[in-house]
Amino acid sequence: QVQLVESGGGLVQSGDSLRLSCAAARPSFRPYTVAWFRQAPGKEREFVAGMRWSSSSSKYANSVKGRFTISRDSAGNTVFLQMNSLTPEDTAVYYCAGSLEDLGDISITTAGRYFYWGQGTQVSVSS
Repeated sequence: QVQLVESGGGLVQSGDSLRLSCAAARPSFRPYTVAWFRQAPGKEREFVAGMRWSSSSSKYANSVKGRFTISRDSAGNTVFLQMNSLTPEDTAVYYCAGSLEDLGDISITTAGRYFYWGQGTQVSVSS
């Protein structure tokens, strides 16, 4: 059963920006922790950014720190990933993930701790 729906991917040039969105399929579905992961061809899925829904505290992978920002709307139904200064190394399928647990600083980066996933959205950055 799909609980999270991503949108906003596309093809951009190096240096451009994109904003991804992740919406709960049902308004009543409110995971405690949400995160963005990405998977490039031939590579393992990797953590990008995560936040705790209620406190808005966030964590970022070193590779995106200072360029990407995770946030949520005031209604709390949609999570965003603002991606600036994109490079070809950011090319991947981006997935939104949700957990009903309050994940700590280590667990928030671990894909296996998330039960709910979106279908993914492709981000392609050309040089």
